[in-house]
Amino acid sequence: MKNSKKYIISSIILVIVAIIFTVLVKIFDKGAIGPDNTVVGLQAINDYFKNMFPFNETLYKITKYAGFIPLLFGVYFAFIGFLQLIKGKSLKKIDKRIYLIGGFYVVVLVLYVLFDKVAINYRPVIIEGELEPSYPSTHVLLAMCFCLSSVMISRFYIKNQTLRNVINIASWIMMLFIVIGRMMCGCHWFTDIIGGVIISLALLNIFNAFNTI
Repeated sequence: MKNSKKYIISSIILVIVAIIFTVLVKIFDKGAIGPDNTVVGLQAINDYFKNMFPFNETLYKITKYAGFIPLLFGVYFAFIGFLQLIKGKSLKKIDKRIYLIGGFYVVVLVLYVLFDKVAINYRPVIIEGELEPSYPSTHVLLAMCFCLSSVMISRFYIKNQTLRNVINIASWIMMLFIVIGRMMCGCHWFTDIIGGVIISLALLNIFNAFNTI
């Protein structure tokens, strides 16, 4: 319960930070530095990183498809829940953590679709002839939320410590590769990545608050 209160407080703080940061991205230091003179908030820092990391199509494609690998964690925990249902012959026999992480994944996927439609910022490049919304980076959102939430509860479902450590390290590496790769491939503004990180941390703290009750 003590840990739960700690995560609740940190969740509230991170949600407030995410809201403030998003508002700043939308209204502060705006400038037409995007394709087709699209207006971007916090233009000074975004333009700096845009020049540092020009668009790299190869890295973009690698991180684009690698970004969906963390979804396999959802398949894994869904399979565990299915086995528990078959064994116990009742929904009540499924661990509460399976319900928790399943609900968490649903929330993350809903936000993924929502942010993919709401144009707070547009990409710094036109890809396949289309100017797409880019804030926050939804690949960062998926990678952080799916990878790190699985690390948080892996000890309950992977009893072999060596195997668990290997999977957890691989999860961290995958997550960092996607976050850093999306920044370096030039398909996002710097604030898109930071926004994705902050929002993900807020969601993960909320998840941990429920996980430690």
